[in-house]
Amino acid sequence: MCGIVGAVAQRNITPILLEGLRRLEYRGYDSAGVAVFDADSGIQRVRATGKVIELENALAATPAIGNLGIAHTRWATHGKPAEHNAHPHVSQGLAIVHNGIIENHSALRHRLIDLGYVFTSETDTEVVAHLIAWHYSQTRNLLQAFRNALGELHGAYALALIHEDEPQNLYCARMGSPLVIGEGSGESYIASDPLALLQVTDRFRYLDEGDHARLTIDGCEIWDREHANVERPVKRYEHAAHSLDKGEYRHYMLKEIFEQPEAISNTLSGTLGDDHVLTAILGPDAESRLAQVQNIHIVACGTSYHAGLVARYWIESQAGLPCQVEVASEYRYRTVVVPANTLLITISQSGETADTLAALRFAKDQGYLASLAICNVAGSSLVREADWRLLTQAGPEIGVASTKAFTTQLVALLWLTTALVQVRGLSPNQVAANVAALRQLPPLIEAVLTLEPAITTLAERFANKHHALFLGRGPHYPIAMEGALKLKEISYIHAEAYAAGELKHGPLALVDEDMPVVSVAPSDSLLEKLKSNLEEVRARGGQLITFACETIEQPGDDSDTISLPQVDDIISPILYTIPLQLLSYHVALVKGTDVDKPRNLAKSVTVE
Repeated sequence: MCGIVGAVAQRNITPILLEGLRRLEYRGYDSAGVAVFDADSGIQRVRATGKVIELENALAATPAIGNLGIAHTRWATHGKPAEHNAHPHVSQGLAIVHNGIIENHSALRHRLIDLGYVFTSETDTEVVAHLIAWHYSQTRNLLQAFRNALGELHGAYALALIHEDEPQNLYCARMGSPLVIGEGSGESYIASDPLALLQVTDRFRYLDEGDHARLTIDGCEIWDREHANVERPVKRYEHAAHSLDKGEYRHYMLKEIFEQPEAISNTLSGTLGDDHVLTAILGPDAESRLAQVQNIHIVACGTSYHAGLVARYWIESQAGLPCQVEVASEYRYRTVVVPANTLLITISQSGETADTLAALRFAKDQGYLASLAICNVAGSSLVREADWRLLTQAGPEIGVASTKAFTTQLVALLWLTTALVQVRGLSPNQVAANVAALRQLPPLIEAVLTLEPAITTLAERFANKHHALFLGRGPHYPIAMEGALKLKEISYIHAEAYAAGELKHGPLALVDEDMPVVSVAPSDSLLEKLKSNLEEVRARGGQLITFACETIEQPGDDSDTISLPQVDDIISPILYTIPLQLLSYHVALVKGTDVDKPRNLAKSVTVE
């Protein structure tokens, strides 16, 4: 799974396909291929391992020319990186490319072998190719065969299909993995990301879950999962995810805060089943290897370290595994004791963070079961050198203070926690609940972003402040730490975070009428404890600012409270991150600092 491009036109579309693959290289992949229909030769397929340039070289030696075709960059899930596993896959006059995971591929494979089909790869995608071919042999109607096959698939997919019997038609479908239709003048296109097609169009139709479509040079027909004709509106693509344009926003940081619903949706795309997670995205042996894990070590720096601290609460409470979280710069310079069957998780936005990368290299000789990189950059050193990778899809983050990279890291870590619960067979109900909560996140964040005007007013209280305290309990303590870090980074206000129960052990001496105290107060099992801690602040005249669940009784006039929606406890830390990001941003505006480029800091810390 990785990148899909397809086109039908009245000209040679191979250059369009290749350029689309180049534009998707940022996602990471291990092989690439194209299949193009030519009236004289039928479907011509060319595949290569390695980078797109290797595919270009292969096409130079064996040209593929035609007006209908599909292309793909693959990251191995089923079957090792090899040319015979690369897409497209073919069967009886058709070619297909696929992103996602077909969970019932094994049962379908055995059935198709009994029907006489011969497999030349280890992929789940070849199963789909033969399945459609068999249905076509029964119906002689390609649309019906496609629909019949889709009805048998379990899992997540984005599919593109061409057939020699219909040389003017390009078919596609999506369920759990993104796919868009691009509209040109006398041409139609598909891609897994609009970015792949911006060289030929900026007009797109976004397919809904369960949609399938047939494209021609004159346009497209789209059907929903019930096979009813539907219209999906054409939208002009005005701001590429990779654009350096701030658009309507004053700063990149604010733009990136508001991009979080989309970034989280993209990160979850293709990773969730109906009531479970798709562990095969980590690789073909992930299920069995994850089941062996008995301990977790997480190593990261800065904001990524805070993400790891939140994950410790999730992993220990739900998966029942001991979890240790360390700052990379400390981890690599001490004697590390690694228990048997320990998974090492490294987290980095850029994948080039010097201390984290050095920690991974140090860990290779420490006896870990495996290493997993959680990262936003597919081709980074961290991703290349880890055994497994779990890519976030935040897109480029220009502002130095991390926002969408942090929340997508949290989403990836919650997905991983759910995967551990699932492979350990602990609680199918908990797995299903986590999946449902993850699906709810994007619209919930949209709702919290509407609180910006109230937070803007609140930020004015910091105009003459030089210090602030942040308080949280349980998994919201690391969120308080992240809120304090954001305020320090971009407003230059000295801010510290404490577990609220630690107030009486020293920090309470700092509280007076000139000290803003920001607290995170969801409606969870620690709420009553937190209320007692906040009363300690209120009794000493502290300026208490509380982000609280809407179900909590509001405090008196001596505090400022902003209400957030009540949500499942498991996603509450992610949601409560958003108002703290907005608060730090608007305080920085009040202070007049350089929001996107704070002094003394760099986006990617590539030195010790």
